[in-house]
Amino acid sequence: MKVRDSALAALDGLRDGMTVMVGGFGLVGAPLTLIDALCEHGARDLTIVSNNLGEPGGKGLSRLLALGRIRRAVGSYFTSNPEVVAAVERGELEVTLLPQGTLAEAIRAGGAGLGGFFTPVGAGTLLAEGKEQRLIDGRLHVLESPLRADFSLVRAWRADGLGNLVYDKTQQNFNPAMAAAGAVTVAEVDELVEVGDLPPATIHTPHLYVKRVVRAQVRITDVKSVEEMLR
Repeated sequence: MKVRDSALAALDGLRDGMTVMVGGFGLVGAPLTLIDALCEHGARDLTIVSNNLGEPGGKGLSRLLALGRIRRAVGSYFTSNPEVVAAVERGELEVTLLPQGTLAEAIRAGGAGLGGFFTPVGAGTLLAEGKEQRLIDGRLHVLESPLRADFSLVRAWRADGLGNLVYDKTQQNFNPAMAAAGAVTVAEVDELVEVGDLPPATIHTPHLYVKRVVRAQVRITDVKSVEEMLR
């Protein structure tokens, strides 16, 4: 069975300098228990692949940033967190910016074992500097590389002991693609069920992609009120 007693134990093997994918959009659909464990773990000089780096005030990945553990961030929506902008301006953080659809496709390509893909998004702009560009059907495209990670930390609704995952609502943002793109995928879940209790047709991520499972201890309502989210 793949269930671990603690989130920290589920990060066994994580080392300095590794690349870690983290699911979610801000705090929504994010593996908040695993992020807390990542802060406790102490690994440094990490490359974090995530849509953004949490929210101001040490919420989500913003806490890891405040601890000085992130060397590089790859994502698409960093300006919602002024702490990220400040860290870049101080020279403490390197950021690789990708359009959101390109980010999602690069992660999917990494999980699918593809060598890359051409997209017109960003072609001819600063985002395409240093990348191959070519005309396809008369339109300029840029070659984007796939994204893969040493660890993928994802959030799901349900899992069984084998690691089959079912996502709920906004957990379906980047989590399914990231689950396939990590060498070690760790899933934080709300509910653990017995093997055989998940109807095969409901499973979003098959167990072959998942190495470890841990029960969620932190929910979004623990770190941000509903009123704040609606502002």
